[in-house]
Amino acid sequence: MSISSNVSPQWLEEQYRLWVSDPGQVTPDWQAFFEGFDLARQTPTTGRDLAAKNSAVDSLIYRYRDLGHLIANTDPLSPAQTEHAELSLAAFGLAEADLEQTFYPLRFPQQSASLHDIIALLRETYCGEIGVEFMHIQDPVKRDWLKKRMEGNRNRPEFSRDAQLHILEKLQEATLFETFLHRKFLGQKRFSLEGGEVIIPVLDCLLNQAAQRGVSDLIMGMAHRGRLNVLANTFRKPLENIFAEFQDNLELAFVGDGDVKYHKGYSADLALASGHNIHLSLAANPSHLEAVDPVVIGRCRARHTGYGPGGKKRVLPVLIHGDAAFAGQGLVAEVLNLSRIDGYQSGGTFHLVLNNQIGFTTSSAHARSTLYATDVAKMLMIPIFHVNGENPEASAFATSMALEYRQEFGDDVVVEVICYRRHGHNEGDEPFFTQPLMYEKIRQKPPLHEIYAERLIKSGIEPADIAASADRITNRLEEALAGKPKPQTDVGFQAKWTGIQREYTPESPETKVDAETLKQLAIRLADLPGNLKAHPKISRLLKRREECILSGEGIDWANAESLAFATLLAENIPVRLSGQDSRRGTFNQRHSTLVDQKTGQLYVPLAYLQKGQAAIQIYNSMLSEAAVLGLEYGYSLETPHGLTIWEAQFGDFANGAQVIIDQFIGSSGTKWDRSSGLVMFLPHGYEGQGPEHSSARIERYMNLCASNNIQVTYPSTPGQLFHLLRRQCKLPYRRPLIVFTPKSLLRLPACSSTLQDLSEGSFQEFIPSALPAEQVETLLLCSGKIFYELQAAIAVQEKNNVGLMRIEQLYPLRHEALQAELARYGNAKRIVWVQEEPKNMGPWPHLHTSLARHLGKMPEYCGRRPASAPAVGSHRRHLEEQQLIIDAALNGKDK
Repeated sequence: MSISSNVSPQWLEEQYRLWVSDPGQVTPDWQAFFEGFDLARQTPTTGRDLAAKNSAVDSLIYRYRDLGHLIANTDPLSPAQTEHAELSLAAFGLAEADLEQTFYPLRFPQQSASLHDIIALLRETYCGEIGVEFMHIQDPVKRDWLKKRMEGNRNRPEFSRDAQLHILEKLQEATLFETFLHRKFLGQKRFSLEGGEVIIPVLDCLLNQAAQRGVSDLIMGMAHRGRLNVLANTFRKPLENIFAEFQDNLELAFVGDGDVKYHKGYSADLALASGHNIHLSLAANPSHLEAVDPVVIGRCRARHTGYGPGGKKRVLPVLIHGDAAFAGQGLVAEVLNLSRIDGYQSGGTFHLVLNNQIGFTTSSAHARSTLYATDVAKMLMIPIFHVNGENPEASAFATSMALEYRQEFGDDVVVEVICYRRHGHNEGDEPFFTQPLMYEKIRQKPPLHEIYAERLIKSGIEPADIAASADRITNRLEEALAGKPKPQTDVGFQAKWTGIQREYTPESPETKVDAETLKQLAIRLADLPGNLKAHPKISRLLKRREECILSGEGIDWANAESLAFATLLAENIPVRLSGQDSRRGTFNQRHSTLVDQKTGQLYVPLAYLQKGQAAIQIYNSMLSEAAVLGLEYGYSLETPHGLTIWEAQFGDFANGAQVIIDQFIGSSGTKWDRSSGLVMFLPHGYEGQGPEHSSARIERYMNLCASNNIQVTYPSTPGQLFHLLRRQCKLPYRRPLIVFTPKSLLRLPACSSTLQDLSEGSFQEFIPSALPAEQVETLLLCSGKIFYELQAAIAVQEKNNVGLMRIEQLYPLRHEALQAELARYGNAKRIVWVQEEPKNMGPWPHLHTSLARHLGKMPEYCGRRPASAPAVGSHRRHLEEQQLIIDAALNGKDK
């Protein structure tokens, strides 16, 4: 019991006042009591002050981690800002007097340290020549992982003497290669890497570290800037071959039309000094910046899928971007968004941004609205390293840490190397016209290998050793120029592509499947697990499909497609289908993936056909055309023996991916000798839905056709689709396949096939008239959906002398077969081409010359008049136009 427990508060207060005025007026016990009381009153104030300052120091530490990059010395052309108001002592209620005080910060490398030492560690770590943005990452495990690695060595790595000499050698290789090209091939475009030579030791570090961390395949995409340098000094493409391309040496004959040397791809298998091996592949790409990005991701996705579990860590996608393109091209954001979506993940992409601080002639201030060119990458909450491009050691260290993070967490990483472009956009460009101040600074800059050499000389390395290294490189370049090109291997048709021919040949491979096999597969597709609570309508739909197969009648489009997939899977041919809403199907027709109505679990019947079957992948993509189509194209390059399909929600939505279609799908064979078996499903047909949901723009694909580069088809029956998909995997060559798919025909009873249609025959490029040829007086030629409207009108009007012939494959058009088919209708007095599309669209603009050649005269045209939009917006007007077409076709009426 305390001494105050039996006294009143009033008495206690009176005693305290007496003690304050004169301690001797109270007893010794009360003196001790009041002394303790006063001490207790004073101590909390001191404790609160100390706690507040400790809290301020914790806040200061957090803010340095968050904002330290703002005063980092990362720009070789501009002095770093040394102070920032948000990082000042005053911003935290601290003062100079606190610098020598000891604090106990939380989650810091040192349990206790003076404020001076704390700030020194933070400035060295976050405000040196590496600036890091990582505090936006919400996962504390990832943040702590980065903090420990950076603050543990203050982002200031120690490199051995041998490592430094190796870095110098790579810098010398980069610069001397460029100056050699300039001397020997004056005036030729090469899109020099000068000013950004540090990329070569960075890539050297990346591939060596990657191999040591278990990467077996590194697939890279990059634009033209520095590409030749990377080919020479990273991929080790024979210098003799590069120089021969500058000389346009005909001995290096190419297939097709070829492309400029800084667009071509290349592959190499490297044996590294560490004893590890790694396969490098540089994807061919056009001048369209960033267009190659999704292609690389698709190739990596296919490779790591092929490797199975652990494959993501074995395959490393590397994308080298320019600063203006990374900030300006929307495809970058699309590709970033794909990185964590099921079915599209690549295990983390290494983004290396070569920041020249200019885009052609456009300064950074006019190229983006953000502080950094890399700000778009923050959408993923990944680390972004900004590095001074004049510090090769810092650049290599940041690269190594970023790679380690990628391997640890499977996330994308970004390393932005801030440098400059020594020349204009190309070597013939004059940059002083538009950036005189910047280029005056650049003019005064010595080459990076000289800057780094001076640093090494000061550390004790002999200048003679440095000069000898440069001499060896120059001699190697001279010898290569005098030498003969090395033999080139046919890399486009090796490894996975072995046995697939380059050339197109007219083929009709066997695609039929015996009826009993089809019935068994139909039964398996309809046999759902007992514990699966599928939607009742879907269960009934699957049963109806099974009944159609077993009865042999009424097989609709989705049923035939499912059977085509199933038969291929049973033959160990993998199938991948990707697109917006592809699992269910835009038109509620496919239902490939069932959803348990109680648990939400997914079930794919095609995945459970039989033991040992191939894999089925069906994914709903994000709302993107360009990135997803590019990814699927890349996937198809790695899976020549599989069926890879991209499906547009509506056919004209492919407009958003026109660069991919034009630059890769339509022309990769002739430019880069790279074949693809990608299939594009493009819903097409005029049903009065307006200009944007009617036409898949057949004319655009026809306009790309030349030299048997692609296949363009408009199948009109489910059986035709069945054989077409199977044919795509059975052909001895690979070409992209464009399929204009139906909408209203999906449920049209007349648009159905029999079991016999699937178990016999093959894909028919031309379907002749059902009317005997000798009875045909009017021959209507058409493709696709309008056939059924014409067929119905003929029956209603009892036109017993009108024949309907369908052209199912618009390209390649087998002229001999077409001529032989048309010759059967010698009694026809009138031959008409009928289409739904306007006269300047659809097949007509490209088909009419071939038809005229084989007929000996121009056929009549029957369709909509030329128009700027594919279709009208009024449903009533649509019906009127459609009826006019039918009437004109059957009766010869002038529209």
